[in-house]
Amino acid sequence: MSNASRPRLRHLLALATDTWLARAYLAVVAVALGFFLGAWYVGPDPGLAGFYPFLATVPLGVLAFLVSVPAEHSSLTWLSPAVFAAGAALAGLCNAALLGRLVRARRPRTA
Repeated sequence: MSNASRPRLRHLLALATDTWLARAYLAVVAVALGFFLGAWYVGPDPGLAGFYPFLATVPLGVLAFLVSVPAEHSSLTWLSPAVFAAGAALAGLCNAALLGRLVRARRPRTA
């Protein structure tokens, strides 16, 4: 990673974690992903556990689902949940950054 891209990445991560609303959203995404991974790898039947992270990260979570579908049909069956979880985590981080930016834009300016 070059030195020029580090401040940009730091700025995006600050947008995702600076406001209380973005932090609360990231906590919801983390709980949903934790439930999904626990149900998939530890539980006897995951059922519809993937629905919670999918719903928590909509609209970008749709991309995480679409990227993980080809991995489901490969010979490495463990890859699909890992790809979906990574994609949902990135989608949640991007959504939190957008949410943080919205909150900052709506914040009243002080002189």
